[in-house]
Amino acid sequence: MAYDPGAIDATLTAAVGDAPALIAELRVAFVESADSAVQALEQAQSDAEWRDAAARLTGLAASFGAVRLMAMANRAATLPHDAPTLAKLKRTVARL
Repeated sequence: MAYDPGAIDATLTAAVGDAPALIAELRVAFVESADSAVQALEQAQSDAEWRDAAARLTGLAASFGAVRLMAMANRAATLPHDAPTLAKLKRTVARL
């Protein structure tokens, strides 16, 4: 499993304190951004576009403390246009 809700929640709580509404809003923004990054991977026309999208997802995951998602996205950067990797990332982001 590449999604660690505890890590994401801990990161958000550390950033904004005890503000459930703001945490929920930031979580939605994270999920939307992660989905957008996966869509960019899916639509990549070149290896460079794939690597750029993987780097965006890696940075996003790192910013939110999603260490396992970050590692998976970082690994994806080394496997341009790899269908199994893309499918795994899509499933992971869908579970967010």
